[in-house]
Amino acid sequence: MVSIARKNLLEDIPRFLVAQAGIMFAVSLVTIQTGIFQGVIHSTISLVTDSPADIWITSRRMVHLELTEPILFENVVKASEVKGVEKTDALIIGSARWLVSASEITVVKVFGFNPAKELLFPGKVIEGSVKDLKEPYTLIVDQSKLRPLNIKKIGDHARLGSLSAKIIGITQDSQSAVSGSFVFSSLETANALINSRITSSVNCKWEAEEFLCVNIYKKVNSTPITDQLKKSNTVKHQPIVLNTPISFVLVKAKPGEDLKQLKQRLQKVVPQTSIYTRTEMIEKIRNFWERRTGIGFILGLGAVVGIIVGIVIVGQILYSSVSDHIREFGTLKAMGASNYVIYSIIFEQALWMAGIGYIPGILACWGLGTWTSATQGIVILITPITAVGVFGITLFMCLSSAIFAIQKVNLVDPAIVFKA
Repeated sequence: MVSIARKNLLEDIPRFLVAQAGIMFAVSLVTIQTGIFQGVIHSTISLVTDSPADIWITSRRMVHLELTEPILFENVVKASEVKGVEKTDALIIGSARWLVSASEITVVKVFGFNPAKELLFPGKVIEGSVKDLKEPYTLIVDQSKLRPLNIKKIGDHARLGSLSAKIIGITQDSQSAVSGSFVFSSLETANALINSRITSSVNCKWEAEEFLCVNIYKKVNSTPITDQLKKSNTVKHQPIVLNTPISFVLVKAKPGEDLKQLKQRLQKVVPQTSIYTRTEMIEKIRNFWERRTGIGFILGLGAVVGIIVGIVIVGQILYSSVSDHIREFGTLKAMGASNYVIYSIIFEQALWMAGIGYIPGILACWGLGTWTSATQGIVILITPITAVGVFGITLFMCLSSAIFAIQKVNLVDPAIVFKA
């Protein structure tokens, strides 16, 4: 019976290729939509999942990682003195204006932390070192944002507000797909950049694609961003003090410490705050993007459209195949073949179509995901569970289509083989 199914499937190659193209389209659409959704959610929580911090302390009004009210740095000191705490760090998150060119600006999200504490990892650093952030006015940027931010290499300088900063590192997989460009710095640098204002002490301009700053107190002197801006930045540098606003307190518990009890002790020391374990923090962020935004609905709608298109195309191909071989099926019935035998031929065709269409479709999606992640910073996350799930959907799609063809066979009169 398998040979009959293969013969029917491959008898008309153009029709077979059209069917496989439809299945590939459906597989690709479902996989890409699902992968983008999972990639978006993963990108919003990656900084939390990669962090060694066991507990996150923030404002009671926190919505998600990038939207929370500030708390004071003194909470870091208080938390560090609680029994069971190994070490603590502050995380400052804020926005700054980035001068892309002489006539263009953009807004970047600045993440400030203490690189020596190692409680926050800015993705996978592929060039430079996180430890170099200890130098004032230094930044790490994601590889996918180099072109949008007009950064070509390590050592380039950027203008944020009225201050200058040097690029000392490039990272991967740190960027949220639903946010503006992320840049990472030390606490002091982030505090200065976020709170910087436009000043007239230094006049900056673009010449031959090089950022130059002119000291307005000297009529002619023009130099690249070096000593002049370092002096200017040093004056504006704002040290971290107890009343400095921060976004989060990151807490690393001692080995074997019960996090539930540690949360209770921390709550007594830092009241009027919300305290989350890493798992709770991830869940809160995930719930926001899945339930309070339209991302899931839009991408899910696209996946449903792909499934419908696949069912229609495969169903039409199988129905036409059965119609073309209606006499053969009538002959089998006249010879005493059971419905099980007839149905198995049609289902066999559907299974072959599912397998042959699924493999190139999933491989194409995997290649596309690799390319978009490397060049666009958009993660199409295809996990083993996703791959298995999409294969199950493909089987459902093809087997459901076979039902339409079976309805045609059920109406076949075995006597048809004796008609002229």
